[in-house]
Amino acid sequence: MQWFRAASQRYLDDASAAGWLAAAAVVALLVAAPILSLIMIAAQGSGDLWPHLVAHVFPRTLRDTVLLLAGVGAMVMTIGTGLAWLLTAYDFPGRRIFDWALLLPLAIPTYIMAFAYLDILHPIGPVQSGLRALFGITNPRDLWFPEVRSLGGCILLFGFVLYPYVFLSTRAMFLMQAASLIEVSRTLGASRARVFFAVALPLARPAIAVGTSLALMEALNDIGASEFLGVQTLSVSIYVTWINRSNLPGAAQIAILLLAIVLGLIAIERWARRHQRFVSPAQRARRAAPQKLEGARAWVAIAICSVPLLFGFLLPALYLLVQAVKRARFAGISSEILREIVNTVVVAGVATVVALTLGLIVTYAGRLARGPIGQAIVPAASIGYAVPGTVLAIGLLTPLAAIDNAFAGLIETVFGVQVGLILTGTGMVLIYAYTARFLAISAGGIEAGFGKISPSLDQAARTLGHSPGATLIKVHLPLIRPALGAAALLVFVDCMKELPATLLLRPLNFETLATHLYGEAARGTYEDGSIAALCIVLFGMVPVIMLARLSRRPALGFDQISGRATSDAMADLLLGPDAAGQPEPEPEPVTTVEART
Repeated sequence: MQWFRAASQRYLDDASAAGWLAAAAVVALLVAAPILSLIMIAAQGSGDLWPHLVAHVFPRTLRDTVLLLAGVGAMVMTIGTGLAWLLTAYDFPGRRIFDWALLLPLAIPTYIMAFAYLDILHPIGPVQSGLRALFGITNPRDLWFPEVRSLGGCILLFGFVLYPYVFLSTRAMFLMQAASLIEVSRTLGASRARVFFAVALPLARPAIAVGTSLALMEALNDIGASEFLGVQTLSVSIYVTWINRSNLPGAAQIAILLLAIVLGLIAIERWARRHQRFVSPAQRARRAAPQKLEGARAWVAIAICSVPLLFGFLLPALYLLVQAVKRARFAGISSEILREIVNTVVVAGVATVVALTLGLIVTYAGRLARGPIGQAIVPAASIGYAVPGTVLAIGLLTPLAAIDNAFAGLIETVFGVQVGLILTGTGMVLIYAYTARFLAISAGGIEAGFGKISPSLDQAARTLGHSPGATLIKVHLPLIRPALGAAALLVFVDCMKELPATLLLRPLNFETLATHLYGEAARGTYEDGSIAALCIVLFGMVPVIMLARLSRRPALGFDQISGRATSDAMADLLLGPDAAGQPEPEPEPVTTVEART
């Protein structure tokens, strides 16, 4: 009888795990559906548009895109890695403030950065007006000033906004490096600079690669900043081909090209590291003591840290605050802004709940179904984060239409009522797009929370007769509540800031803070969009401050806290299983014996 009970329980557990795995597979299919749909749309052909694109659009578009990626990649790697080493290896006045303040540029989306600097650096803006007053120049044309509407200006703005991706991941890697590595190098006569280039930098390369890849994908996903600054990237070409030329297949073909570039970046990095292995240090390894800087060297360190913070956050945030106050005093806060805040919060909130629910299903299925299938399910469901918003928007059209037609046909057959479109042209399409794009954040954060729970708790719950569902509710959910909260906050803010997908898929007469700001910037009425921009920045500061506090605890694992930037799931998806500094599997299996209580 006892054998029969054990066999029955094992059968029920296997059946329940299969059910969770099937649900996770459906989620992964929903995320992958836009990509499959994109290929089908592109196969329809674009008529005579493709020769025109090849002859007149692609040469400039590809050149601008490649140069933008090269410039932004070099800039974020230099700034992020340099600041991470400076704050890890040296101690100087203000170091603790810079530890969290240097993450604040993450709160400002790239299109808001461009929105602010276009007005700040305008010929009649505060900077050039002040310079003319200083030099006694009356005619704006008599003062030479670098043009912000250029590829160089776009690279600089993107670099100052996106460097925290590299800074956050690389600093955590530097903090986890054992002091013995540094001390042995110094004992052998190596200077601090040589230790950095010969020891610390090679060990931190996986973190640098992850941060840089995420920064480049953010740059590829951008529409607003590139268009404002006159840079014709592939994302802008997709938008123009779809909206202005009304040629969806042509836009889909450009989107496939953009997706190929994203996958190519990932493949190039993995190929470059094909013969390298990275092993994480011991979790309780003693950290190296930072060298104290005094006098002129301390002031140089302070100046180096202040420049990215000044241009990446303080100047644009101060501009937005001043302009928002002026606008509020002159015309007050309009009802349109309040309605857009409600639209933004409601859609982002619903998408966050859906993303958390689906992320929980995916990660728990991976925990139950251990093995190759369980390990592959989270990366498969996280592929949406690697797809730019413009690409995702085009790919969603066909599956949404299929779902709408199937549902409408079913309702009409059963009840004889015509319901029309349920998803297409409504707020539901935005929720679908946000969920597919940011499911990786939810799944990565929740998976990291599950990673801190010992499998023995699952076994104990099963022994007491609890099903996997009951174990999740009674055991896991209370323990992963902090990870759920962090993932929810990050997903919510990312949904609020998302511009490309919102701009292309929003219903008629439906505005969010991001689309309102885009419209005002396109019309040149910058002061009218300052309140919306300030609201987005204020919402974005909340998770940034949280990340800044938690990322100083490398024992917890920064990638276990920030599902957005450097979660294990995204690292595996982008750069392979060794990207987060995880130990490579041993060539021979090792048998381990677990102590049981």
